Order: sequence, then C-alpha cells, then structure tokens
Amino acid sequence: MPHVTLLQPDEFDVPVAGGSLRVCRWPGEGPTVVALHGITANALSFAVLAEQLGGTVDLVAPDLRGRAGSAGLPGPYGLAAHAADVAALLDHLGVERAVLVGHSMGGFVAALTAVTHPDRVSSVLLVDGGVAFGIPAGVDIDALLLAVIGPAMQRLSMVFPAVDDYLDFWSAHPALGPHWSAAIEAYALRDLHGDRSSCNVEAIRADAADTLVHEPTTTAYRTVTCPIEVLWAPRGLMDEPTGLYRAETLAGLANELVPDTNHYTILLGPAGAAVVADHIRDLALR
Repeated sequence: MPHVTLLQPDEFDVPVAGGSLRVCRWPGEGPTVVALHGITANALSFAVLAEQLGGTVDLVAPDLRGRAGSAGLPGPYGLAAHAADVAALLDHLGVERAVLVGHSMGGFVAALTAVTHPDRVSSVLLVDGGVAFGIPAGVDIDALLLAVIGPAMQRLSMVFPAVDDYLDFWSAHPALGPHWSAAIEAYALRDLHGDRSSCNVEAIRADAADTLVHEPTTTAYRTVTCPIEVLWAPRGLMDEPTGLYRAETLAGLANELVPDTNHYTILLGPAGAAVVADHIRDLALR
C-alpha cells in the first residue's frame, strides 16, 4: 500500500444559523476549494486528498451540520441548510467564489449550493455522488439507508464500550478493512463522541430524504450552470463489484471512472485521492 503522511488540519469555527460549524483547513497557496463529505462521514474524509494536493490549493472541509465537530448544531436539517452553511463559510473566509468538491451525499450538497448560490461557485466536482439514484417516492428512508450504507448506518444506534471496539467495528467493514491506514483510523475516530457515533439521527434522516427522493435536490446537478465533472468508483459501499454508477447513467456528464476503487477508497485511498487531486487542480487552477 502506498505510504500516506497524515497531514493535521487547522481547525476553526464558523458562525452559522443556530451555532458554530466546525471546519478543517489544510492551507495552500492556490484558490479555495470547499470539500463536502458524505451522509455519516466527517471532514477527515479529505485528509488523504489534502496530502495528494500538496498545498496547491487551500482545502477547507466542514464537519457538516449534525456530524462530528458540528454535531450540536440544531435543525432544521436537510441539504438546503448545508448549502446555507457553505455560503456562510465562504463569507467567513472572505472568499467570493470557490470550487466545490462533494463526496457521496456531499455531491448533492455541492450541486444544490451551485444552483442556489451560483455566484459563489466556480466549478463542481462530484465524487461518487451527486447524481440521482432513481429512488421511487414513498420508500422507507431508514430501511433504504440500512440497505445501502449498511454498517455506516447501523453504528448510529450502537454503543461502543471502548475505543478499540469502535475501531474493530470499522476495521471489519469490507470496503475499509482491507485498506486500513492511519488516515482511515483518524477518520473513524473523529466520529466517536464518548461511547457512540456523533451523528444526529434526525439530521441523517432529513438529509437522506433530500438526497434520495427530494426532486429539487436529486436533480440539482442537471441545472448547475458552472463547469461540473463526475468521478466514480467501479465498486460499491460494501466493496461489492457493482458501484453506485455506471457509464450509461452518467451519459451527458463529463465523467471518469477511477479504477480499482470503491465508494470509500476513491477518497481514503492514495491512488483514488491522487486522481481526485488532479481534477481539483485542473478545475481550480485553470
């Protein structure tokens, strides 16, 4: 496995509706890139990407409302709230326009932000997310979440007596265990608050409903007016051989398959993160 040096981010808080948004920042000399994580994830999803970027951009990644360092933020939840938080983050940084990178659910947040705040977004990179899945209305959101993301959802109702129990749980994940690294461990531990996950279940449910069946959100990628690209993994959330997307489902979008990755390692693995970094540099520095 290629060696990864885990860069420690700077951390700061941003005033948003209802409280403070916790943000990680890996400073760089180039333009600002805002990175938005998945539904039960956190800002350290992008630590390996930061290493691959090597300071060529200013990488900023919030813990989204209801997760990790932002777990205490109140509702209303949903992707419109995340888009408003992104705009508040840009205001706080004094950044007029930024590249948005979104992984999984974060892709939907990125696309929606580009639609609702078009003057703040210069381009969008979707990483194995952000494009509608074609879920029918009326579906049981909790059941669908458990079916799709499996252990990532299951852990929200679990108690872990010791840190090692939590790490054992994650290291058994079929998409992460075989690729375990210091970066993946740090990502997992950022979510652990006391003896359980930091994720606010109400926030997860609201965001899932928006991501899966709320049409203005699921179709936002179609109405983005700035440049938009999609990177996708051939393998899925449980490392199954079929991923979330196929080439035909992305027809009409600038897209690229990232070989030998699953839904997680496209970002948390060095090879996948290197491809994402190349695309970010192309968008941010063009």
